[in-house]
Amino acid sequence: MISAISESYHYAIVIILMMVGLYVVFSSRNLIKKLVGLSVFQTSVFLLYITIGKVKGGQPPILVDTHSDAKDYGDKAEAALNAVAGSGGEAVGGAHHGAEVLYSNPLPHVLILTAIVVGVATLAIGLALVVRIREVYGSIEEDVINDIDYRYNLEGTAD
Repeated sequence: MISAISESYHYAIVIILMMVGLYVVFSSRNLIKKLVGLSVFQTSVFLLYITIGKVKGGQPPILVDTHSDAKDYGDKAEAALNAVAGSGGEAVGGAHHGAEVLYSNPLPHVLILTAIVVGVATLAIGLALVVRIREVYGSIEEDVINDIDYRYNLEGTAD
């Protein structure tokens, strides 16, 4: 039981970060705090996908063709082939069989890089909107903004 918990502690960290971010988004009335909570939530999702994408003992999926490299580079190609093969992986015909070497899938990491860029852009737009809301309403608290909107709709004046 203890070994299972110690092996999957990163999932507990992800769940804690996710719940903290979600709580901040729902409980805070300040727009900046909501954006921070959203960023924490996004970060927890990024960490979840990165931990799922890592294969224990897996190597990067880099195949070395020994036919052309060995002639041109000699020992360097053999050293690169040995580095990719790791311990016990044998090269057959210039490539490794899938059963002999365990490879990590790079796709989750690539997708998370894209998601990080989108998350930063979304946060920048959110902060720009908060700045504009602050200019118009004079506050970034939801209660004050709702009161101003209610009075404007009821009376037709902004004051």
